[in-house]
Amino acid sequence: MFVLSGRIEKAAIAELRRLFELQTDFREIVLDLKDVRVVDREVMRFFVSCEADGVKLENCALYIREWMEREKD
Repeated sequence: MFVLSGRIEKAAIAELRRLFELQTDFREIVLDLKDVRVVDREVMRFFVSCEADGVKLENCALYIREWMEREKD
């Protein structure tokens, strides 16, 4: 489980990808977003791709979840 907090911006994506590569199975990765307050568009799209790859997003703020759903359409 990776716990994220605060403002998550595009620069964080590379570090998260690096950490994910250390895992053997993306389906075992959980991102806890309980304390995430702000994300930019690139991060939101990254979260969409994470879920598509089997990463579980927990405690996702409603506005982020709704934004992700709109991007899928």
